[in-house]
Amino acid sequence: MSKSIKPPFNHETALAKVKAAEDAWNTKDPEIVAQAYTLDSQWRNRTEFFYGREAIKEFLRRKWAKELDYYLMKELWCHTENRISVRFEYEWRDAETDQWMRTHGNEHWEFDDNGLMKRRDMSANDYPIQESERRYR
Repeated sequence: MSKSIKPPFNHETALAKVKAAEDAWNTKDPEIVAQAYTLDSQWRNRTEFFYGREAIKEFLRRKWAKELDYYLMKELWCHTENRISVRFEYEWRDAETDQWMRTHGNEHWEFDDNGLMKRRDMSANDYPIQESERRYR
């Protein structure tokens, strides 16, 4: 996610921040993704709570070891001066069962003055799909 896009956000810069996040996550590279967060970033991801870039990297390594063929779409929901909310949808194939899944959810982001995310709060639901039902490839 581009650090050069800094608060206060307007509609155009919020859209750009969301697109940058989508692009970074679709690399599936924890090192790239983690650069968008403060060193002490606070995360809630479903029922997991953790802090800091190193914990973020570890989480993402676990995530993408399980969620194969991951592809994500993010959409701006709303924004304020230093906060952005998005809805997202992603598809993935379970590493253990080979079952295709779709995940829907929302995230609320809070940024520091330098454009790094200092807080991420995520909720999501997963459900199985057939490979023929995939929207993203």
